[in-house]
Amino acid sequence: MRPTQDLKGRLNVHFQGEEGIDAGGLTREWYQLLSRVIFDKGALLFTTGGNNATFQPNPNSVYQTEHLSYFKFVGRVVAKALFDGQLLDVYFTRSFYKHILGVKVTYHDMEAVDPDYYKNLKCLLENDVNDILDLTFSMDADEEKQILYEKSEVTDHELKPGGRNIRVTEETKHEYVDLVAHILTNAIRPQINSFLEGFNELIPRDLISIFNDKELELLISGLPEIDLDDLKANTEYTGYTVGTNVVIWFWEVVKAFNKEDRARLLQFVTGTSKVPLEGFKALQGISGPQRFQIHKAYGAPERLPSAHTCFNQLDLPEYTSKEQLQERLLLAIHEASEGFGFG
Repeated sequence: MRPTQDLKGRLNVHFQGEEGIDAGGLTREWYQLLSRVIFDKGALLFTTGGNNATFQPNPNSVYQTEHLSYFKFVGRVVAKALFDGQLLDVYFTRSFYKHILGVKVTYHDMEAVDPDYYKNLKCLLENDVNDILDLTFSMDADEEKQILYEKSEVTDHELKPGGRNIRVTEETKHEYVDLVAHILTNAIRPQINSFLEGFNELIPRDLISIFNDKELELLISGLPEIDLDDLKANTEYTGYTVGTNVVIWFWEVVKAFNKEDRARLLQFVTGTSKVPLEGFKALQGISGPQRFQIHKAYGAPERLPSAHTCFNQLDLPEYTSKEQLQERLLLAIHEASEGFGFG
């Protein structure tokens, strides 16, 4: 209820019934406690993505009275924490960071929500669809319900006017994927807008837009403490073994990384820099516990490493030298593009 200008002042925290002068420690504790309450699933405001570790607005938050005013409040809290240089005990989905930044979300972001549906869309883009006679610009209720998580009051609808009678062709398949993927955003568009209304009161978009989604995660949640020995002990291999040169080089290269690049590697492979409280043995995938994976990627050795975040899987080509591996890996975790996007 305070005006925006007041929120820019210094915050002093005093816990009722406790003695203590706030020299920074009480404020840190307050932000941690507040973020845990906000993102408690029982509050219905946020729900976790496929890895059960990252949050985004719950499409069912409408069942919470005045839910949009709560999202504006949460936007203010996250912005105030950033403004004060405080960390929150929360990690968002990659797509939600992009919404905060006003960056295009790509259809790849659906992989963390529903990997099977993502594969279907990817398959459409990579193959000729002219032979699929029953593919039209419409969706049935089961498909839409699948994308919208647990939201159930959905009906068959057209993706564009007359879409039920318009076949998807090779020329229009990108438009189809674009429209289908929009459902991922439109289901929570009111919540996103209310969050941003509160967030942008303190931090205008043009100021936050200098960061990318991965950097914003580290600003909000801080750099993780990554125990490399623990990660290595909880890594599984396919096509390689612990004694393969590429694997030996990989761990030597990562050991030489600074904290930021280790965090970027974890983001690249798992979708977030969050380290489980119980260590990497408790790393989660789309369908439960899923350890860190390194798979052999076949094809030209000049290819960049790629990742499947819903499986915590790094696809690593068989590079010919440690130097080549280092150069390709750093390029991938810093610059790799996800390609086709939608607004």
